[in-house]
Amino acid sequence: MSTYRFETLQLHVGQETPDPVTDARAVPIYATTSYVFHDCAHAAARFGLEDAGNIYGRLTNSTQDVLEKRVAALEGGIAALALSSGAAAIAYTLQALG
Repeated sequence: MSTYRFETLQLHVGQETPDPVTDARAVPIYATTSYVFHDCAHAAARFGLEDAGNIYGRLTNSTQDVLEKRVAALEGGIAALALSSGAAAIAYTLQALG
């Protein structure tokens, strides 16, 4: 998507195709805080970050994932991190530095 203009990136990065269930063009907002796991091993793999996927609404969320992809594309980066507050952003920064 790097050849698209800024305006196109704002709308489409993170959801390049319509929603497979509803054919919606806009990204759905998932107002959930919990996800289903197949078994204990599946949950352990998710929480251990061995298996990619959503685990808890404040840690991972499909809507947040799209936002992060769009910010990264708009800024020319490879990834972005969206946090719930400025205090969380400061905490992440300090932990990364030290």
